[in-house]
Amino acid sequence: MSAANPDVVIRVRDLVVGFDTQIVLDHLSLDVRRGEILGLVGASGGGKSVLLRTIIGLVPKREGLVEVMGLDRDKAAPSEIRATEHRCGILFQQGALFSSLTVRQNVQFLMRENLNLTQELMDELADAKLEMVGLTPYDGNKFPAELSGGMTKRAALARALALDPEILFLDEPTSGLDPISAGDFDNLIKTLQQTLGLTVFMVTHDLHSLHAVCDRIAALAEGKIVAIGPIEAMTSSDHPWVKSYFQGKRARVLARATN
Repeated sequence: MSAANPDVVIRVRDLVVGFDTQIVLDHLSLDVRRGEILGLVGASGGGKSVLLRTIIGLVPKREGLVEVMGLDRDKAAPSEIRATEHRCGILFQQGALFSSLTVRQNVQFLMRENLNLTQELMDELADAKLEMVGLTPYDGNKFPAELSGGMTKRAALARALALDPEILFLDEPTSGLDPISAGDFDNLIKTLQQTLGLTVFMVTHDLHSLHAVCDRIAALAEGKIVAIGPIEAMTSSDHPWVKSYFQGKRARVLARATN
C-alpha cells in the first residue's frame, strides 16, 4: 500500500512509456483507490491498454514509478512479484482463452500452476467460478470455439477470478457485445465488485459502462490523465477531448435514454 495513503492500491507517478521514438505515456500519474471501479477512457490508440499492461508488468516503462498494493516491481524479489500477481485477475480484450482447453480447464489453469489441489477440488472450484459469472457446469465442458461472444467474456472473467484476486483488470470488457449483453456484463461486474470487495481497473470506450458502473473515470489524452472524477466531472470538463467525448452526440443520446 502507498505510504502516503493506505487506500491507494495502484499508484502511478511520472510514468513514461514509449516504443522506438514514439512516446505513448508522457509523465502520467494516477491513483486507484481500494474498492472502487475506475474506468479509463481515451481515444483509440491513445495508450489505454498500454497503461494497463504497464501496470501489470507486460510492457516495460522508461521512467517513473508503478506500485501495485505497495509493491514496486523494480525493487522487489521475484517471489514478491509472484505473490502480488496472484492477488490480481486480468480479463483481456478478446478473452485470450486457450483454444485447446475446455472452459473448465481454462479456469483451472491458474489453479494448477499455483495451487496444490486435487483434481476433484479444482473441478468444484472451477464450477463455482463459472456459476459466479452466470455460466453452468455444462458450459465448462465446451471449448472456446463453441461459445458466443458474451459467454467467452464470462468464461474469461471466471478464469480471472480463479485465485480470488483483490484487484480485477478489465481491458474493454464489453467490446464486441450487443447492447443487451453489454448491459448484463456491466451488471455482473458491479455485482461481483460489491459482493467480493474487488477493486476494478477497467479500460473501456463504452459510454454506458462509464455511466452505469464506474465510481470514478480517468480520461487519458496526450499521454497524460487530463481529467479524473465521477461522471459529473467528465461532463463538466473543459478539456477539448473530454468535452467532445462526454458532451458529443452519442453522449447526449445516452443521457436522454437514461433520464
